[in-house]
Amino acid sequence: MDAQQLKGHLDLLLLATLERGPRYGGQIIADVQASTGGYFSMREGTLYPALHRLEKQGFIHGEFQTLPRGGSPVKVYTLTPTGKTELTAQREKYDRFTRAVRGVIGGPA
Repeated sequence: MDAQQLKGHLDLLLLATLERGPRYGGQIIADVQASTGGYFSMREGTLYPALHRLEKQGFIHGEFQTLPRGGSPVKVYTLTPTGKTELTAQREKYDRFTRAVRGVIGGPA
């Protein structure tokens, strides 16, 4: 995994993961890792500051919940309407970026 690539696309990855439904931290880490074929293996030290920042920006909402399996409550994050708008904007920005890079390096657009 290239930490710089993750850093540059972390918000997009997190918002897209939460678009699939509410998740707590461990689920987010597992989903990103599974969705990327293990390319991105996120650590909690990367995840939680990003989640707190996204929550502060109003893109996600976190709420402590007790899971059906029991145990201590965990903070479950949900994408907000503002977050959905931001996700759309970030997807468009990413698409423009990848098309521009492909214009230089070649390959499918």
